[in-house]
This record gives sequence, structure tokens and C-alpha cells, in this order.
Amino acid sequence: MSASRLPGPLRPGDRVGLVSTSGAPTPENVDRAVDLLESWDLVPVPGEHILGTHPRAKYLAGTDQQRAADLQTAWCDDSLAGVFVVRGGYGTVRLLDHLDVDALRLARPKPLYGSSDVTGIHEFWADELQVPTWFTPMIATGSLLDDANATESLRRAVFEPTAGRSFTAETAVTLVPGRASGVTVGGNLSLLAMTMGAKGRNKTSNAGKIGLLEDVTEDIYKLDGLLHTLLRAGWFDGMAGLALGSWKDCGESADVRALCEELLVPLDIPLVWELGFGHDANAHSIPLGVQSTLFADDSPRLVLQ
Repeated sequence: MSASRLPGPLRPGDRVGLVSTSGAPTPENVDRAVDLLESWDLVPVPGEHILGTHPRAKYLAGTDQQRAADLQTAWCDDSLAGVFVVRGGYGTVRLLDHLDVDALRLARPKPLYGSSDVTGIHEFWADELQVPTWFTPMIATGSLLDDANATESLRRAVFEPTAGRSFTAETAVTLVPGRASGVTVGGNLSLLAMTMGAKGRNKTSNAGKIGLLEDVTEDIYKLDGLLHTLLRAGWFDGMAGLALGSWKDCGESADVRALCEELLVPLDIPLVWELGFGHDANAHSIPLGVQSTLFADDSPRLVLQ
């Protein structure tokens, strides 16, 4: 499968949308995110319900319709050059059925940044719009704002061309050696499992692709079940290679690695452990839906083409 062109990069002076598709950020972190973007000479435009609250579920930033409307408005607004989803948590899966896919397809593609719960949007954009997106730390959270390395990786994602960029980490270890090329796909493991059985979803094959997986705050028995969900559903079928990210607060790293070795090494495809994306410190901003090569060798790395 050939990759679509990644929208961007942005330029100083561009207007960018800020939306909450899951939980609401704190006002202080929104202010800090605005300050950061303005320091990059961008013009932040917060969505109407960025600090909203669901009338029943305080873990959601406004109703499903409000969050969907903010995302759709930002994506379809041609005066905006990019869209930042400001915080994760839970809730993206609730708004997907409220999106007007036809209107989204008519809009000019632009970079969309976010991770964790935003995996639901990344997957939806890939399936329905065939538009690559950015898997990045969330801009209105301490995991980005208090981490200079993660902030710099996001800045590069926003402003610099991607061709030839290489991603690795001190923690990266090859579990199955080899070399594989393909389009990047994946994100947060629990979200991928959550959307697996969606009625009417265009379940695009992952054959020939490079999978990226990470998660946060999931007990190891849950990771076991989530990986089995993807295995039994055929998510890994024909995949060319697989890179694992961080597993923050998922138990002992050695236990998680042993689980991944038990379930994923038998796939017999190039496999790398802890490539440096996800929820841990110094997290990379990595594009999804773009052509790349995974080198599973003595110097594990993912190189964009």
C-alpha cells in the first residue's frame, strides 16, 4: 500500500486549532499551550468547548456532539493550518459517529497532532479520509509542557520536513532482527482494541505495514487481553514489521517485555522493543500513515522516507 502525503509542515504566522476530544484540560495548561504555540509564532484558536464539561460525565470535555463539532469545525476551517488535540483521557470513541465524513473529506487536509485516546481519530482519519496524522504528546498536558525533549520533538514535527528523519531511543532493543518497509499504523493499544468491532468500520488491512504500539496505566493482564484481541482479529496479519513504544505505569517493564515476546515474537517479523514513543519522558512525535523503514538490528531505528 502506498502512503498518502503527510500535510504540512506549518509556517510561522499560521493559525492552528486547539480542541478537546476526550477529557477537558486545565485552564492553566491551555494557557501554557497557547503561550508555547505563540512562542513558535503560531496563532492558536481554541475550540468553543475546549474547557467544557459533560452534564453527567465529568471526565468528558462537553457533550459528544460538542466535542465532535469542535473537531469538525477546526478540520473544515480553511483559515486553520493545523489542529492540536490538547488532552487525552477517554471519550474520542464516543464522538466518531457524530462526525460528517463527507464534509471532512471535502476539507483541505492539514496536520493533526495528538496521541493516547486520539488514536481513535488517527484510525478514523486513515480509514475514512486516507490522511496521515501525527502521534504526539498532548500539548496541554505536563507530559509535553514539562518535558523539553518531547517539546522539541513536537516542534520539529510541526515545522520540519519528515523525509530522512530517524527515530530511536536508548531503551530500543531488537527482539526479532530484520528490516521492513511500509506505511506506519497503530498507536495506543487499548484504543485500537476498543474500536476493533465498530459496526460499518472500514477495516483496512495492515498487510505490508509497520505497526506502532504503546499504552499507559494498564495492568499486565489487561495488556495480555488487549494483545489477544488484536491477534484474534487479524490486526497483525501480513504486517511487515512492528515497533513497540513505552508502557508507562503498566507494571514491571521486564514483565511487559516478557508478555510481548511471548505473543509477538511468533509473528516472525522485525520487532523492536521501546523505540521511544508513547507516554514516557522524552517521547517522540511520530507520523502515522507515512512510508518508513524499520531497522531491527544492533541500532534499532525507524527511518521516514
